[in-house]
Amino acid sequence: MMRWLLFLGLAGYCSAFYDPNCNGKQVMVHLFEWKWTDIAAECERYLAGAGFCGVQVSPPMEHVILPENNYPWWQRYQPVSYKLYSRSGSEAEFIDMVHRCNSVGVRIYVDAVVNHMTGTGRSGIADGGSSYNANGDARDFPGVPYSAEHFTPRDQCPSGDGNVNDYSNPSNVRNCYLVGLTDLYGKLDYVREKVAGYFNQLIQIGVAGIRIDAAKHMWPEDISATLSRLTDLPTDQGFPAGSKFYVFQEVIDQNDGAIKVDEYYNTGYVTEFRYCSKIAWGIKDYGQLSNLIDYGWGMARSDRAFIFTDNHDNQRGHGGGGNVITHESPRDYKQAVAYTLAQDYGFTRIMSSYYFTNTDQGPPSNGGYSTADVIINGDGSCGGGWVEFRNAVVGTSMENYWNNGNAVAFSRGNKGFFAMAKQGSMSESLQTGLPAGSYCNIIDDCASSIQVGADGTAQISINNYEEPILAVCAGGCGGEGGTPGPTIPTTTGPTPPPMTGVQRTVVFVKKQTAPGQDLFIRGGIDSTVRPGCTQDITSTCAIDFQMKSLGASSHYDKYNSWSTGDSRLDWYGAEPGQGSYVGQTAEGTPLAWTSNSASSPGFQSLNA
Repeated sequence: MMRWLLFLGLAGYCSAFYDPNCNGKQVMVHLFEWKWTDIAAECERYLAGAGFCGVQVSPPMEHVILPENNYPWWQRYQPVSYKLYSRSGSEAEFIDMVHRCNSVGVRIYVDAVVNHMTGTGRSGIADGGSSYNANGDARDFPGVPYSAEHFTPRDQCPSGDGNVNDYSNPSNVRNCYLVGLTDLYGKLDYVREKVAGYFNQLIQIGVAGIRIDAAKHMWPEDISATLSRLTDLPTDQGFPAGSKFYVFQEVIDQNDGAIKVDEYYNTGYVTEFRYCSKIAWGIKDYGQLSNLIDYGWGMARSDRAFIFTDNHDNQRGHGGGGNVITHESPRDYKQAVAYTLAQDYGFTRIMSSYYFTNTDQGPPSNGGYSTADVIINGDGSCGGGWVEFRNAVVGTSMENYWNNGNAVAFSRGNKGFFAMAKQGSMSESLQTGLPAGSYCNIIDDCASSIQVGADGTAQISINNYEEPILAVCAGGCGGEGGTPGPTIPTTTGPTPPPMTGVQRTVVFVKKQTAPGQDLFIRGGIDSTVRPGCTQDITSTCAIDFQMKSLGASSHYDKYNSWSTGDSRLDWYGAEPGQGSYVGQTAEGTPLAWTSNSASSPGFQSLNA
């Protein structure tokens, strides 16, 4: 993953909205539907060290609860008030998250739903205790408060049913009810003040910026008038004096309607949904990557484009979706994200999603409304160097572009070089634009490297089907804010040989067991990761290991018998020649019950 910067200034306060306030770091991550407590921990555990600019969080304001729809994700997009109480947590938890993330240099960006309130026909009590009533002609939201006069008058909407249904007519798009959601009348000073008050509350807490949801359905002048009421960011949260809110606006412009992204340039960045389609086409056909950015097609200029491979809407087929790459195609998705973070267009956000079987499905839960904790795997389930590369090459353009339809490569000025091979392998002598030297591939954690000659060329070799990507940086890719790490010169002697020998490995598996139960473990490298694996112990998916003797105690009779001849961890059970116990064949690598009690027959000093 990675990141980068934006600049440019218009007259007056408008120049404020283009700086994400993260010291030049270049990538945001959307932790979709994560709880505030989990986000705070993730900022401290991973995001800060990986160099992320910040986190886009799900809407934090009080929203409807829809058990009849099985608590769908989109209930977060039907506000009841601007109280900071949501499915992700309480106001206190939200504030704690913002402060903890700010303290480690990771900024928080709120998904702000201010075009509308709930859908018509809804009433009840929201998750924070506020009542609401949108039945019939009622428009009663006392938690703000809003009443009927604060919603767009029916005579302002040209459609027959009062809903948005004609995208060729700006008045229909901006003055009618989007999918039946009660549309706020943004021309009123009262509405502008209430929305600005919500934003200023976020600012006071230390939120660095906002995504304006459904900005396409709001008049640009209304957004501008609201933003003009905002205060500076607080210095006690690490923002320099005079820092302003960062704004990016959801404007879905697919060349299919009257609303264009450039109408919103004066109030911040704009979401460039055409990029999602473009990168999807490019990963399917590498030749298309040569024409990824097409200004003739109306794509936003680079210093206003907010880009992503997919988002929470279009990965579900909504909001211009249906022709995008998502996490459901993991190999293609890795390539799409890698290329997005390596190239030089726009400000980038990556997506942290969850598995779903229908497009309304809410986040993993403990049953009903309670969102489940995010589980972090032992390997972190993240990384690969993306963020480091993007930060290290900030301010450079794409040069030395090469594309043969099956592989692609380019340099970022004289700071970095990127290559990617569609079929998993390539070997080409290419111009890297880099000074002579040895450079390690951050994608495989420096397991491979390239040697750049005095003329800037290098033999670029990739042989990795699952992650067929190479990225190197001049001076290294690590360091806060993209500051180069130590250079690896070619004069330090030969490259050290690969590590040999055996390293102790501990595997933790949380499982309720029964007394006397026999346990075995299977594993290795998944055949979806390394194609060609076969269903036997000679498979290339098996991993060599040595079993540790636990002693001659009769307590370990089964373990010792089943361990005999067991030298590879694989998916398919016992190895040929692996020992048995009283005629019982092993079902994998055996496990043994041990204890930290010296008086126990299963005592092992490692447990003490």
